[in-house]
Amino acid sequence: MAAHMDLVYQFTDATTAPLAQRLLLFILPLMLLPLLLHIASRSPKPPKKKPLPPSPPALPLIGHLLLVGDHPHVSLRDLAAKHSRSGGLMLLRLGAVPNLVVSSPGAARAVMRTHDHVFASRPASTVVDGLVYGSSSVAFAPYGDYWRQARKLVTTHLLTVRKVQAYHVARQEEVRLVIAKIREAATIGAEVDISETMNAFANDIICRAVCGKFFRAEGRNKLFRELNHVTTALIAGFNLEDYFPGLANSVGLLFTRFMNGKVNQTHKKWDKLLEEIIGDHEKRKGSEQEESDFIDVMLSVQEEYGITRDHMKAILMDMFEAGTATSSLVLEFAMVELLRNPHLMAKLQAEVRKKMPKGQEMVKEENLAGMVYLRAVVKETLRLHPPVPLLVPHRSMADCDIDGYTIPSGTRVIINSWAICRDPKSWEMAEEFMPERFMDGGSAAGIDFKGNDFQFTPFGAGRRMCPGVNFGLATINIMLANLMYCFDWTLPGAMKKEDINMAEVFGLTVHRKEKLILVPKLHGTSAQPMKPEAGAIKL
Repeated sequence: MAAHMDLVYQFTDATTAPLAQRLLLFILPLMLLPLLLHIASRSPKPPKKKPLPPSPPALPLIGHLLLVGDHPHVSLRDLAAKHSRSGGLMLLRLGAVPNLVVSSPGAARAVMRTHDHVFASRPASTVVDGLVYGSSSVAFAPYGDYWRQARKLVTTHLLTVRKVQAYHVARQEEVRLVIAKIREAATIGAEVDISETMNAFANDIICRAVCGKFFRAEGRNKLFRELNHVTTALIAGFNLEDYFPGLANSVGLLFTRFMNGKVNQTHKKWDKLLEEIIGDHEKRKGSEQEESDFIDVMLSVQEEYGITRDHMKAILMDMFEAGTATSSLVLEFAMVELLRNPHLMAKLQAEVRKKMPKGQEMVKEENLAGMVYLRAVVKETLRLHPPVPLLVPHRSMADCDIDGYTIPSGTRVIINSWAICRDPKSWEMAEEFMPERFMDGGSAAGIDFKGNDFQFTPFGAGRRMCPGVNFGLATINIMLANLMYCFDWTLPGAMKKEDINMAEVFGLTVHRKEKLILVPKLHGTSAQPMKPEAGAIKL
């Protein structure tokens, strides 16, 4: 009997133990489930990725390329108004490349101040690489140690307020040459090509600052000007690899080979000219000179900043690209707007002439201090006609959240300064030329373009703001003041102000489609001008 009972117990233990274990494994999770759910609800969840900025419908392969017309600053403004929230951020796919379009002051502040460290780089460009020594200029270099050193050199030694003021004698001499030529035209009643004259003047000012007094030797100033035109056209032109990176090299397209040929040819011309001029400066290094130009300064600090010969050339190319077209275009557009608004021209002429000492032949820089309306006219010209309507593109270096949207790393960023400067939410009568808005008591009094007011960004802001603002303004102010002081201006023939064609041509900068041709009359002369000669005088 005892043996029988032992057998039963053994059987029971052997058969029921696995069953109990299985029941326990089934019941225990059910008992722990509420606790696990409670813990899960309290633990941090992975952040939900924010959406991309809004976009219009896109086509396969080419994306939104067909939506960007001949005047991209205008078409991008219109697209942003339709597809983005408050006209601020819009994402376009141009070919295979994502582009963030910034069209409002708030969005511009986010990109150029709040997240400036993220968007401080530049997108790669094979054209710029080939032209500008591997994109080693201040304008186009990617963000990093080299760019910081190059910018520090430029802002500390070349374009400081003190250095700009030191060039006032050179500026005065160059202005005097232009005014003398216009006087010759005025005495015979000839027409003057203002577009050509202002472009040549701005180029010669840059040449003088870069090379010194000898820039006209062997026609170097004209060669610089020609190279500058070609370079600007190449950078602003259509380049397949800007939209389909890597595609052109992989398929060996003839278009890319043609572009590379033009780029290499232009680069060699720049290199030869700059090498000759730097060599000339090295030969006369240590000799007594009346003025120290940019090349002299760069040679003196080359070792301190660790820059190579090619770096110097790239930075010098920057000076021509940034300085010539911008200054000349602002002067031309200022003259156009004053001609379209004769009462404003009369007001500016009255201020300039009132502030001048009696009998003084020309305006000097020391006379400009009290000319507040002159500064207002220049500001309003920059607002209505920013010479670079789409600022040089930025590139995001990391994922970034702006205004509830995710901006992926590697995105190309286009800041539509033209649209921002005409935003009706920021500007009263935004499409009208009204310098008075910048005067005391005006709706925009106190607003400036020094990088703190994001509704007014013709020179950008933040780390990538144009370092040549002071140099450009000094050039513009002294020339415009003298044009107003020395001459009265009329349109040629029977042309009326309503006949002025404001059609524009888009490129790296925006210029008027037609040349500005005017007839100058010496101020204070009552004699009627002679019959204009055939064709306009180009100075």
